[in-house]
Amino acid sequence: MKPKRKSNEIQKDLFRTELKSLIDKTHTLVKLSQMIDWESLSQEFDVYYHDKMGRPGKPTRLMAGLLLLQHTFKCSDEEIVARFVENPYYQYFCGNDFFEHSLPIDPTALIKWRQRIGKEGCEKLLKLTIEAGLKSKTIQKKDFKRAIADTTIQEKNIAHPTDSALYLKALEKMVLTAKEADIKLRQTYTRTSKKLASQASRYAHAKQYKRMKSALRSLKTLMGRVYRDIQRKLTEASRDLFSSLFPLVERLLKDPAKDKLYSLHAPEVRCFSKGKARKRYEFGDKVAIAVTHKRNFVIGIESLEGAPYDGHTLNGTIDQIERLVGDVPEETFVDRGYKKHGVLRTSVFMSGQKTTSPSLKKRIKRRSAIEPVIGHMKMDGKLGRNYLKGTLGNSINACLSGAGYNVRAILKKIKPFFLDFFFSHHPSKKSLPPPCFLFLDS
Repeated sequence: MKPKRKSNEIQKDLFRTELKSLIDKTHTLVKLSQMIDWESLSQEFDVYYHDKMGRPGKPTRLMAGLLLLQHTFKCSDEEIVARFVENPYYQYFCGNDFFEHSLPIDPTALIKWRQRIGKEGCEKLLKLTIEAGLKSKTIQKKDFKRAIADTTIQEKNIAHPTDSALYLKALEKMVLTAKEADIKLRQTYTRTSKKLASQASRYAHAKQYKRMKSALRSLKTLMGRVYRDIQRKLTEASRDLFSSLFPLVERLLKDPAKDKLYSLHAPEVRCFSKGKARKRYEFGDKVAIAVTHKRNFVIGIESLEGAPYDGHTLNGTIDQIERLVGDVPEETFVDRGYKKHGVLRTSVFMSGQKTTSPSLKKRIKRRSAIEPVIGHMKMDGKLGRNYLKGTLGNSINACLSGAGYNVRAILKKIKPFFLDFFFSHHPSKKSLPPPCFLFLDS
């Protein structure tokens, strides 16, 4: 059922003081909360609830505020709910009238709410940060005329994939599932498979690759024996237990070069070779990002299934910018990986492109300004490690990471000027706490 509407009139409480009487009105989160139209946001999110069935949902402002704060300050579900109880500014931002000493929700409610709103709802939150950026003058409408587009890899939370570990895990899962289904196997091979997996890793460390391959073949053979033994004894009642596991085992038994599996709990993961010296391969999904040319404000970010060529992603990026901003940028600047993009709706300029115009040459040179934006989203946000499940989790995490970056940019813009002056001229500025703690202690 839809969340209940909050009354504009605050009911007085004799034993509690209102939050607005306790907090500092000049705090950045207080200012940001006044720039967001929470009422229209609640009306837009009503479409994700049933009119009559079920109990009333949690307030939209509370759930949306927690998600924005979570990706702004890089917190887990449990951590952001715990911080909510400690921080009065978090509570005010999420719509509380009085300070609460109890948890507002169970952390698992954030998981269910993310699944409820999906990718479309997360795009609405990203659009909300763009509108707040216009109100706070962090960006201007004329900035939407020029954009920079690029792609990066959003790494999934998986262990480094090795064939021996995948074969062993698949065999153990089949044995456990067969036990649940009351299927008596001819032999489980669990002890032998563990020994072979350990031998394969030792041979690889000693660079004895022929012996390593021999151990892997034996391990794969044992996994195939268990798979075929279960198939022979499978009944209609127990077929559903193996419906999700068998396709993954079949992918492991096939040619590893085709449709290779890198994780049993995240089969959508792909391998990307980026040519980096410190990290040869990255395992996750590709993310297309677009920022404004002048102020580095995120105006488009989406996860892409598979491993598409960069040039083939530009049309989707332009479509998302049009959905969020309302218009197509006149000029888009990309790197050389976008050759043969086939986009005609906007003028596309690539790095290293020869031109006679000095101003255009200067704009092309600024294309690399998107690289630190990606770095900040990975280090300060949650784009560097994705803990959400499935392709839907990839899309949600990417979109909210862009929203969190925008909120950080807005908070930096609207913080009081005297703090910048104080921390840049104070002789002992290195020993002072960050500016945000001045408000939290007051």
